Amino acid sequence: MAFMKDNIFMKIITGQLPCDRIYETDRVIAFKDITPKARIHILIVPKRDYKTLMEIDEDNMDLFGELMLVAKKIAKKHGIKGFKLHMNVGEEAGQIVPHVHLHMLSTEFRSAL
Repeated sequence: MAFMKDNIFMKIITGQLPCDRIYETDRVIAFKDITPKARIHILIVPKRDYKTLMEIDEDNMDLFGELMLVAKKIAKKHGIKGFKLHMNVGEEAGQIVPHVHLHMLSTEFRSAL
C-alpha cells in the first residue's frame, strides 16, 4: 500500500478537516480513529510534520516522550486501565499516513470513550 499523497493529519491539525478530539497541547493532538481496530482506538499525533520515526533524533526526542505521557493522561482521565501503544514505521510496516502517529488501543468497556 502506497503512502497517501495528502497528509490527512496535517489537515486535521490545521483545522481543514474535523476530528473527534480527545486531547490537545501546543505540540500534540489526540483524536479517535475513524476506522477503529479496537473498541477504543485513539491516534496521538505530533503537530510537527515528521514522516516516520526514522526522522527523529536527539534534537526532537522529547516530543516522543510527550506522546507517551499523553497516552497516560488520556487513560487516567477516561478510566482506561489497560491499553496497547503501537506505531508503524514506514510503508513496509503498514504505515499508511506519512506522518508519525501513535495508536492507543484498548478493549476496555468501562471507559466513556
